[in-house]
Amino acid sequence: MSKTFVGFGFGAIQGGLFLYEAFRSGNFDRLVVAEVMPNVVDAVRSAGGVYNVNIALSSGVECQAVNGVEILNSTVDGDADKLIEAIVEASEIATALPSVDFFNKGNRTVAQLIAEGLRLRHERAVDKGCVVYTGENNNYAAEVLREYVVAELGDDAEVVLRNVQFLNTVIGKMSGIVADAEQIECSDLELIAPELDRAFLVEEFNKILISLIELPDFERGIDVFVEKADLHPFEEAKLYGHNATHALVGYLAYQKGYKTMSEALADVELRDMARDAFLYESGTSLIAKYAGIDSLFTVDGFKEYVDDLIVRMANPHLEDLVERIIRDPERKLGWDDRLIGTMRLALAAGVEPLRFAKGAAAALRFLNSDTTPDNAGEVLLKLWQNNGNIKGETYKIIKLVENILANRGK
Repeated sequence: MSKTFVGFGFGAIQGGLFLYEAFRSGNFDRLVVAEVMPNVVDAVRSAGGVYNVNIALSSGVECQAVNGVEILNSTVDGDADKLIEAIVEASEIATALPSVDFFNKGNRTVAQLIAEGLRLRHERAVDKGCVVYTGENNNYAAEVLREYVVAELGDDAEVVLRNVQFLNTVIGKMSGIVADAEQIECSDLELIAPELDRAFLVEEFNKILISLIELPDFERGIDVFVEKADLHPFEEAKLYGHNATHALVGYLAYQKGYKTMSEALADVELRDMARDAFLYESGTSLIAKYAGIDSLFTVDGFKEYVDDLIVRMANPHLEDLVERIIRDPERKLGWDDRLIGTMRLALAAGVEPLRFAKGAAAALRFLNSDTTPDNAGEVLLKLWQNNGNIKGETYKIIKLVENILANRGK
């Protein structure tokens, strides 16, 4: 049976993961991707439906060409109609947009286009199953998109979606778009397409976790993904482990003047501190919370996870810039986000998160260089004012950060 893949958004996650893995599998007869930037659409079309992905291996960078791609501008009527027709025959669809807010933005939204395609699919009695991967770094992206699609379908939603499943994902793959001309030239990166001035640079890792597929007799074309019955523990492991440690290293690296993550993690003291934070603060707390769920949440399983990620974060060929890691400190200091959320998780498990307190203090200094032990609490409370923070937790976290700022941290 022929398979069609349809992607929405043509950034690093789509181009370097979903669409790339669909191509690499060899299981799809048709690859279609929707993009709203006319220059990107024109460039890939001019290249004959071919684009390049630079893969950061441990030994260097390897360029892979992806061919046979139909790229469509979803804001153009004729292209939108072709996109809907592709959805009719698709067995796998993937969204990789900046956030879930983009599901319902624009004149012909992603949710509307998917709904129209799925409705036609039902009317034409296309009976094969279809899954929709959501790659927006939101724990409930699948539920959000499904809700929008249901609203578009109205009373027909239940019957139209009978053989369709929306899937959440946990994407532990480091990836990005390189737009700096000097970096592209020095690293000998291949441009996405000759008429574009940027390059995809992604790590080799591709073991992406997805929701358990419950459609009867459904066989994925993208076969490298790993299904899990409950993604929530793994989402927390990524946020409060991988992402939290990334942020911790980033803010401390900025203080030391390092430009890249590989430079920062070549600093043995910083690397050891990051590993200990990941293993003994995040890991101990996550194991206490999720013991028995999966082998990841064991001492040996989590140690393997930590050691693998530290090596991957330090890959010099990924050229992960510190300035990218430390963007948006307000969000990263959020009550439920990577730094404070990890401290809360640790405190709940009876672990004192001194290392992540150092990361939070560094993030506060980056946010405002005038941060002192006297005003840190005020700044943090403003960031948390809409998060329903708990008084006892708030006091403990602020005190830990204040002690670091006053050089009283251990």
